[in-house]
Amino acid sequence: MSLKKMILALSAASVLAMPAIEAANAEDSIYVPLFTYRTGAFAGSGSPIADGMHDYLTMLNERDGGIGGVKLVIEECETGYDTKKGLECYEAMKPKKPVLVNPWSTGITLPLIPKAAVDKIPVLSMAYGLSASAKGDVFPWIFNPPATYWDGFTQILNYIADQEGGGVDKLKGKRIGYIYLDASFGREPLPLIDQLSKELGFEAKLYPVAAADMQNQSSQWLSVRRDRPDYMILFGWGALNSTAVKEAVKTNFPMEKFISVWWPGEDDVRGAGDGAKGFKTLNWHAAGTDFPLIQDIQKYVVDAGKSQVSDKSKVGQVLYNRGVYNSMLIAEAIRTAQEVTGNKVVTGEDVRRGLENLNIDEARLKEIGLEGFTQPLKLSCNDHNGHQSNFVQSWNGTAFEKVTDYIAPMSDKVIPLLDEDAKSYAEKNAPWPERTEACDAS
Repeated sequence: MSLKKMILALSAASVLAMPAIEAANAEDSIYVPLFTYRTGAFAGSGSPIADGMHDYLTMLNERDGGIGGVKLVIEECETGYDTKKGLECYEAMKPKKPVLVNPWSTGITLPLIPKAAVDKIPVLSMAYGLSASAKGDVFPWIFNPPATYWDGFTQILNYIADQEGGGVDKLKGKRIGYIYLDASFGREPLPLIDQLSKELGFEAKLYPVAAADMQNQSSQWLSVRRDRPDYMILFGWGALNSTAVKEAVKTNFPMEKFISVWWPGEDDVRGAGDGAKGFKTLNWHAAGTDFPLIQDIQKYVVDAGKSQVSDKSKVGQVLYNRGVYNSMLIAEAIRTAQEVTGNKVVTGEDVRRGLENLNIDEARLKEIGLEGFTQPLKLSCNDHNGHQSNFVQSWNGTAFEKVTDYIAPMSDKVIPLLDEDAKSYAEKNAPWPERTEACDAS
């Protein structure tokens, strides 16, 4: 055989071998896609979360060789916080057999809910998405720990009641403003607000902000000045948050009475100057880098040049650590799935079981290097959320500091409404399948 023919034959053999090599690699790895948005009006919120998610999982690969000896294949797909692009990401990633998906948008999460059971891919919508999906008996493939938006809204109400000197009866006669992104995310709590305002006797004033107007809220804050609410509650994201804080300062709204759900980060308030001092948000985890796990992220990923974080000082900030928390859930779900099933290379069906058996207790938090970072979390077949308590943090001009103990949600109000909403969802989407997935959670 001539040299030329030998080269051609070897080349052909290499090409034929490539699919087999790729298949072998796929069989020895766990595919974890990350839906992210590092561009557009929501990038200010999306980028630090994407960094935290990516860096935690990358650290596990670099330090431990993956999870249970199996490498993670981590792939980002840019959605721009756009539902259509998010669904395109999902369809592109589905053939690669992801063990779960993180939509990072309520708008993307909602159309994935009916797909999850068909495709056998669990959806992790961490503290966002459809609040009723906490009901695992109706939504066995959807998980939204550690708290729902409905929990968060009632935690803010409990905080307000405490500021007024007592129980929820102190809310009666109060005027409470709600400024929110006029999209699936911001509209999600509206049924709860409508019912609780009637039950508890407060007046709700609604200030929707269209996505196209996030940086132009002058009309909403003119209405706030006219209505003179006693408190303002913010459910914003991206540029909406920073603009709302600036407008509140400009309007001279008292910052100590402006409280947000858990999405604003340091960059959302820093631009408003000293006037933003006293602005408050809910949170369930610590900021800062004084945790062994985050120090390992710095060592193995950030300092090693394997991170996309633009400024190392942002490691440990609220939204970066939010991404870390999200990937902790992913990693612990995979680890638990390996233990429950005995499989090292787990599937989406395995990870669904892992999520339902998730039990991140104090001992486990210490073991993974996050002692004191957050509260323990336990999920079950029926409870896919945990309904955790949250604390209030206040901006002191340079950082957020914790200013309350953990505040419980109004579970006596929220749980019956979630039951009702889950039932209504199933009826509206009939025939909604009955749960057939086995329950092996303790």
